[in-house]
Amino acid sequence: MEGSGKCVIISAPSGAGKTTIVRSLLAQGLRLAFSVSATNRAKRGYEVDGQDYFFISTDEFKRRIQAHAFVEWEEVYPGQYYGTLHSEIDRIWAQGNSAIFDVDVIGGVHLKTVFGDRALAVFVGPPSIQVLEQRLLARNTETPESLRKRVDKAAHEMTYAPQFDAVVVNDTLEHACAEAYSLVKRFLN
Repeated sequence: MEGSGKCVIISAPSGAGKTTIVRSLLAQGLRLAFSVSATNRAKRGYEVDGQDYFFISTDEFKRRIQAHAFVEWEEVYPGQYYGTLHSEIDRIWAQGNSAIFDVDVIGGVHLKTVFGDRALAVFVGPPSIQVLEQRLLARNTETPESLRKRVDKAAHEMTYAPQFDAVVVNDTLEHACAEAYSLVKRFLN
């Protein structure tokens, strides 16, 4: 990877608000560019290939793993892969921007390991597991089984918070976005 670019890693359990915080940061004029992850999961109706994710087949994902095309990758759920392509980071840095990642907790830990001091890793946490469960329920996208799985996974992911540079508790979105902005602005300057 070329350049001495910086990275901002935003990680959180599902439903904690990381995507909303990333969108807020991207709108603040900080010379951040969204790093689009690759996945083999099915595209959701509202998603755009190359904008939300690079949607590729399982075979293609495995071929790229073998070719060392990923900075990091992970099997997040059985048979469901996500990863960060070297080419995506190179593209962002070549444009003079810093990469911002919206990744799960394990992916965030991996990216921090890869980029070290060139990365600010921010863990976004819900005020409590109960609040997170309520937020996931409110989405109306979960079956009772998938909700249980996500909540159990979130409880485990909360134990990774100390491995991040900073923790932002998303009690209110306005507060969490302001805190994230302050951390990122300080890191980039």
